[in-house]
Amino acid sequence: MRNPKLISLPLVLAGAVACHAAQPFLTQISSNSWVLGNDLWNATIGPTYGKPIYFNNREIVGEAVGHYAGFNSGGEVELDNQAADIFASGDDFIDVRFNTSYGEFHWVLFDGLPGAYQYFVNSNLPVLGIFRSLVRLDNTTFVNGHTAIKDEALPLYSSILAGTKVQDETWLTADGSYITKYDWSSFNKDLSFYGVYGSGFGSWYIRAGRDYLNGNHLKQELLVHRESASGDTVQLNVVHGTHFQASSSDVLPAGKILGPWLWYLNNGSVTDASQRAVQEEAAWPYEFVTDTAYQQRVAHVTGSIVLSDGRPAAGAAVFLGDADANETSLDQGRGFYYTTYADSDGAFEFQHVRAGTYGLEAWGNGGSLAAVTTRLLVDEVAVTAGENEVSLGQLEWALAAGRTLVFQIGALDRKTTGFRNGGAPYQHALIAQSPANVTFVVGSSLPADDWWFGQSAIGSWDVVFEVTPEDLALNRSGVLTASLAGYSKGTTGSVYINRAVVANATVSRLGSLTDGLPSDPSACRSATTAGEWHLIEILVPTDLLVEGNNTFSFVVDTYTLWRGWFWDSILFEWE
Repeated sequence: MRNPKLISLPLVLAGAVACHAAQPFLTQISSNSWVLGNDLWNATIGPTYGKPIYFNNREIVGEAVGHYAGFNSGGEVELDNQAADIFASGDDFIDVRFNTSYGEFHWVLFDGLPGAYQYFVNSNLPVLGIFRSLVRLDNTTFVNGHTAIKDEALPLYSSILAGTKVQDETWLTADGSYITKYDWSSFNKDLSFYGVYGSGFGSWYIRAGRDYLNGNHLKQELLVHRESASGDTVQLNVVHGTHFQASSSDVLPAGKILGPWLWYLNNGSVTDASQRAVQEEAAWPYEFVTDTAYQQRVAHVTGSIVLSDGRPAAGAAVFLGDADANETSLDQGRGFYYTTYADSDGAFEFQHVRAGTYGLEAWGNGGSLAAVTTRLLVDEVAVTAGENEVSLGQLEWALAAGRTLVFQIGALDRKTTGFRNGGAPYQHALIAQSPANVTFVVGSSLPADDWWFGQSAIGSWDVVFEVTPEDLALNRSGVLTASLAGYSKGTTGSVYINRAVVANATVSRLGSLTDGLPSDPSACRSATTAGEWHLIEILVPTDLLVEGNNTFSFVVDTYTLWRGWFWDSILFEWE
């Protein structure tokens, strides 16, 4: 192990340090500022902000704010860098620790690496909504954004200034289009890298391991944007967030590590960033992390799931998260979280799982499970350190018993995919393009053409279906299942059966579609695929049904612009 590079430089170098040291270094230049880097890049870190930042002998922050980290807990609070030291070192790296009032923020610097690994060790964070690191960069150098969905120029600052603000970080332009930072979002668990770039320069966040991110497969977060107050190019790293959730208020345990992720600098090549992400995936979990609990992992946690009717749970979404959780899997955020999908035989595998006790959840992801309304819950799943593999064996998933499907619109997968405009790229106000009134005829209408992903405007969406004399003669009750992929409050709805043919409309009202549902902001924040999932089951008495055509009506009672619900699936079954 080499000697750590903690060196002193003359004060005149502060703010203008050229890349000078082949090996990684940490330099204190005043009582509360430091320079760290290597021969490719360096950054001056102050009590809160990191700037200037040099890469390839060019300063890349300019008039922007630079690097910082912090959280939102009733207001934004930035980490206060109080002291710095070299926490650990190896033959080719140093781990620089900044002590703050809330924990330790680490920069891990390697020889020849343009950028740094970063992680945060909690000691005193309050109840959290959001924790993030970010870098705000020169807007003339970093002009493009890249996510898993978008790769294009960021909006011009002049266009934001010329627009009319219509809601949180959203502007209407003269041509009728919208500019909003929420268009630059993505699902977190499958996102390995993203960033901002321009001619000759790129800045990327690469997340090889994502178990420290809160939420399940459908966790979404904001990634990059144009800062509306200054025009800075913003690259966000939200590792605990709530931008698309009903709630996520967590007290993180002392010692919890958020990260590591890699902040990577290059020449602006998306291809190079993608290749580096593959390289990082192969190297995770990282050996340079000295924390014992981080390194205590089981390489393979395996199992298989079979439905109670004997079918394999092919393609099921499988989630490993908090044991004895009171929150939905999307809203969990205190621990560590693993996501996967079962194969065609119902077999699943999680890799590199930290030792601990977990809860397991599985739900249908379309395909052969498209009509499965239940979910699998298994608590107290023990993952013990020292094992190479932990097998959970075969798990049985109980189905709703004694039901016969009459019709279904859309597959149960907690997403809007399969409906018109469902799963489109993030786009503000897309829900406003859905019609006020819809008539869907079971047997002839098509979900992809005739049923929209989201409902918002005052009106009625009607589903016409046939009931035979034989069905009525059996005198069975029905169950109407409305599966919502998200709901944003301000718009409310009710469900009716045959309201046009019942004299007293209150008799045909089966109930509310939205009362008591937690609200998420997905519909008004550019999401088109999912928000917070809800399953509503309503009993339909036989005496409200008639021979021949019947109609379920999903009626918007009150309306707020860009608020409403996302559709996942609608089923009607006989009990």
